[in-house]
Amino acid sequence: MYQNLILFDGVCNFCNTAVQTVIKLDNQKIFKFAAIQSKLGQELYHLHGLDPVDIQTLMFVDGDTILTKSDAVLAVLARLDGGWQLLAGFKSMPQPLRDWAYTEFVRQRFFLFGRRETCMVPTPEVRERFILD
Repeated sequence: MYQNLILFDGVCNFCNTAVQTVIKLDNQKIFKFAAIQSKLGQELYHLHGLDPVDIQTLMFVDGDTILTKSDAVLAVLARLDGGWQLLAGFKSMPQPLRDWAYTEFVRQRFFLFGRRETCMVPTPEVRERFILD
């Protein structure tokens, strides 16, 4: 199974910016990335009962642990260097409240940040951190 794998919406401008930010902050280079639109992303989304056509959450895979919505975001933040780990303290908030806020943001992400026609193509410097198919 994969360790520290972030599955993200490859056509979402916000999601792509978030991935670029994680890459910059991930000094230990522990994270791997795959678009949900990729073969791997589609398989994992289906495996966990999610619709890869109607993407409503990122997914974080760490061994046998699969996290979605706010739990996935907080797990990523907890693994980043620096002050970002402090934001993982939001885990103390009730999960239904966190997931409600996450879901509301996801519903507005294309309106607020736009979308791309195709998935991001990683630069040669970070290509080895992406699982492409």
